[in-house]
Parts: sequence; C-alpha cells; structure tokens
Amino acid sequence: MAALFCSEDRRTVYCGELSSADIGREVTVNGWVQRQRDLGALIFIDLRDRTGVVQLAFDDQTEKSIFDKAFEIRSEFVLAAAGTVRPRGEGAVNPNMKTGEVEIAVKSLKVLSAAETPPFEINDNVSVRDELRLRYRYLDLRRPSLQNNIMMRHRIAQVARNYFYENGFLEIETPMMIKPTPEGARDYIVPSRIQPGKFYALPQSPQIYKQLLMLSGYDRYIQLARCFRDEDLRADRQPEFTQIDLEMSFVTQEDIMKMVEGFIERLFGEILGEKVDLPILRMTYRDAMDRFGSDKPDTRFGMEICDISDICRNTGFSVFSSAASQQDGSVRGIVAKGAAETLSRKEIDKFTETAKGIGARGLAYIRWIDDEPSCSFSKFVEKAELLSMCAKLGCEKGDTALIIADKDKVVLPVLGALRGILGRKLGLIPENKYNFLWITEFPFFEWSEETQSWVAMHHPFTMPLDECLEYLDSDPGRVRAKAYDLVLNGTELLSGSIRITDYELQEKMFRSLGLTKEEIEAKFGFLVEAYHYGAPPHGGAGIGLDRLAMLMCKAESLRDVIAFPKVQNASEPMSSCPSYPDPKALEELGLRLIDSKD
Repeated sequence: MAALFCSEDRRTVYCGELSSADIGREVTVNGWVQRQRDLGALIFIDLRDRTGVVQLAFDDQTEKSIFDKAFEIRSEFVLAAAGTVRPRGEGAVNPNMKTGEVEIAVKSLKVLSAAETPPFEINDNVSVRDELRLRYRYLDLRRPSLQNNIMMRHRIAQVARNYFYENGFLEIETPMMIKPTPEGARDYIVPSRIQPGKFYALPQSPQIYKQLLMLSGYDRYIQLARCFRDEDLRADRQPEFTQIDLEMSFVTQEDIMKMVEGFIERLFGEILGEKVDLPILRMTYRDAMDRFGSDKPDTRFGMEICDISDICRNTGFSVFSSAASQQDGSVRGIVAKGAAETLSRKEIDKFTETAKGIGARGLAYIRWIDDEPSCSFSKFVEKAELLSMCAKLGCEKGDTALIIADKDKVVLPVLGALRGILGRKLGLIPENKYNFLWITEFPFFEWSEETQSWVAMHHPFTMPLDECLEYLDSDPGRVRAKAYDLVLNGTELLSGSIRITDYELQEKMFRSLGLTKEEIEAKFGFLVEAYHYGAPPHGGAGIGLDRLAMLMCKAESLRDVIAFPKVQNASEPMSSCPSYPDPKALEELGLRLIDSKD
C-alpha cells in the first residue's frame, strides 16, 4: 500500500539540478523510477522528474528496512527519497548524465505510489508503435524528449508574452463560441440548448473580433488563441491549434513586419542562442512560385526552377511545344547536380509516378552520364536542341534534369514538390540552419474549379494593393493583396495582412466574391456596420505556435509538441474522443442522429 505524502516528503531540489557543487547537502527528491539495478550488496535506483535523472544509492551503510524496501522497487513507482549528496565511486561517473558525478546516499525512502508494468519502457530509445504511445499518452509524455518539447513550447509562449507586453500590447481574450463565418475551412458547430435550432461555431481564428478590438480603441492586441478547423490532417496540421495572434492600429505593413522580426530575433536568440539576421529577406509570391514552385519555399538549398519555354516552342516534341505555346503554359525543369549516377532509371520512374500522383501528366528527364546527354524524348529533338536545353537549365555532365510541360498551375507546384523530395533524398538540406523568408504581394483572389468562381486567397478582410484597386471588377486575377507570410525552412509560420477599413470597399470585396447583399448582411452585417463609426487603419498576423515549437524542437510532427494531439482521423486514442453523445443530451438540444445511409 502506498504511503501518505506529508510535509517531510516535499522535494527540496529537482532531480536534474544536482551537481558536484551539492556534495554534502541533505536533500529530498520526488519522482518516478526510471530503473532499479540490484547488484546484491548494492542497489541503485535512477529517479526521474521533468528536469532529469539522479541516482539513488543503497549499500551496507543503508538502514536494513530501507535497503529491503529498495529491493522491492520497480519501474515507474513514485518515490520520495531523502539523503546526502555524495560523489560517485571511482570509475562510476556517468558523463552522459547531467547529474553523472553525484548520487544520493538514501536515508529515508517512501513509496508514494506503486505502478504496474507499463506497456512500453519510458525512454527515448525504445521503438514503439505510435498507436500504442498515443493510447497511453500520459506515459508517453514522461519520456525526456517529449517533456523537453513541452517545456520548450512553454518557453516560447513565455517569451512571446514578455516581448509583446514590453511593446505595449494588451492580452485580450475573444469568444470561443461565435457566429459561423466563412474563413476557408469547415467550422466545428456547437448546438445551443437555450435557443433550439441555432448553433455556434468554434473560431477558425479570432479574425473579426480582433479587428473589432481595433475599432474599439485597443490599438495593440495579443492573444495566445485557440483555433479550430475541420479539415483533413497532415504532419503539420491539427483540428485544434494555437496561434500567437496580434493586431495593431495606425500602422503600415512595414511596422507589423518589423514588430514580428523583433520577436523572432528575441525568441531564437533567447531560447536557441541563434542569431537571426535582420531585416529578413523578402520575396514576392510570383517570384517564389517561379523560382521554387511554392509560396513557402525552403531556401536552405538551391535547385531553383528554370523556364525553358522559349527554347521549346518550335521543338519537334509536341508535348513541349504545345505547353510552351499556350497561354499560362510553360516548360520548366530542375537540375540535380551530380546526381546522374544516384538517380537511376528506376528512381526516375518513381519520381514520374510521384509527379503523376500530384497532378502532372508525365515527367521528362535529361540524364548526362557519358560524353553526351541522353533524354526520355531523344527521338523527337535534335542534338543541338537538347544541348540548348541543357545550357539553359545549367545541366552538365554528371547531372540529371527533371522537366514538366503543362499549365503553370500544374508545372510549378509539381516541380516544387519534386524539388523538396530530391533535396531530402540527396542530402542537400542542412539540418542546423534556419532560413526565414517573407512572402509578399499574394494574389487577392484565386480561381476555384469546384465552384467556378473567384474566392479570397487569404480572407475577405484583406486590403488590396492601392495600384490594384482598379482591377477589382475588370480583372480579379490581377489583384494583389497587402498580405504577407513568414516562412521558415519551407514551413509557413505566420500569415497576416493589412485590413480593409472602408465599409464601401469592404462591401465591394464581398460582392466580388459573389456574396449577395442579403448574404453580406447575414454573415458580416455587424462588422460592416462597425466600419461606419470610425475605423483606424490596422493590420495584424497570426503566428503558428505549434509549428514554431515543432521547428525549434526539430520534431517530426506537431504531435510531438502538443500534449494531447489528435491523429489522422481527428480522434484522440487515449480518451476515445470523439464519442457518441448521451441520447438525453441530444433530446435536450432538439437533435437526433440520422443514419448516414439514409
């Protein structure tokens, strides 16, 4: 039976804080047993808490009842141990432990809680299925790597709050149950019991409320905001997430970007000791797509996309000539330097299947192993044409070029994806490098094939560039926005914009998106009305706290920096969430379940 915890059992020091400077000190430690080693006349117990591990020692100087109790201790028992810090014996120093020079000669030992044998060993070196780890997440979270990640996330939040407080920001909470508004993803819906038939939505972001706070005179707002989006999951996406949300009044885009850069410089310097060069490099959306095939490019390596359309317009290879001649079409390629031997025909065939799987109709290649280059389309082109393509691409002996011909909306993202895969395969991406990049001048609209209409690329409250206002009605695809993203190593960290504050322009933007006057009133009437009462120029951004933590911890997935994450099907294995509601609760809400087959 476990012993009761009393004041004498309270820790005086954390396990991982002890060092040779503490030799001779009387201490009490609390924690979990990492392992017990019985050497006959000696027993050692490694005791673990969130700061690290310390060794408890039991020998012929230990009181017999305490020694006998130590013999019965097993992994994951919870202990309170008191004793004297002493140096480890000769040859027993462990340089791989923070506390490896010392141990505690135990004088008092209390078992606060016994433990069954866990379903997996609690350390970072054991290979265990993710499903099992997540089923027993409370055990998984005891692992040092995850504890370090969660503590790193805490430190990021702490630095964020301190930095923005120091710069005059007010932390203000916004509602968690709001009116459903279209923001690019499906809402999570919450039924109202008090008003049957009506529903709240969980916020995809605090967007509208933080704009209203600017109208209310709180000119600098900050919040570590919980956000919810009902969308398919990926390694860098969860249905519920946290963003460092900010908004500023009486500012320009430059002011907001400078404020964010100061935070990034402070954060990476204080936590990682990394120097961030300011100002952060900027690139327009158009340049990013043309050079890297992505609006969040990883610039830690080259392999930029090259347009060879001018060479291909009159070639005998109709796949190339057709794409190069059509409007919004092109022939482009990337070159893997020195990879002709590595990228065999079999490997290239795999890349072809990958390209087809993400939208391309095929993949052409040039492979230069011998004195002259060979290619997958050799019977359609002259030698001189092939050499011209190589010269334009920068493809030389020993290199391999991958080429796609199609509409730009296919060519660029597919080559961008292949570039990332090749970069990882060929080991071109330096791991300990942080490349930040601002992406600016995003298109305001993007064409939706599903609805056959223009939709807002960010959200409908974004201000268009002044020089683009004239194209709102005549040429929506030409309109660029006062929007900006911050990218780190190929991952979007931040998205923000300057907001529309003129109610007439805001209504015009809504109409450009196909909303009727009635729809505008129903969905955004309160916001448009607020603009009639004096709206300051303002803008802001949302910084993804989860993604930031993932990159700073060098974690493989968001699940490694979130205490209780969801998996691919948006469920939580530990608690079996989501679950079916109590029928009585549904009845009170005036709801009933309908068989999906009906």
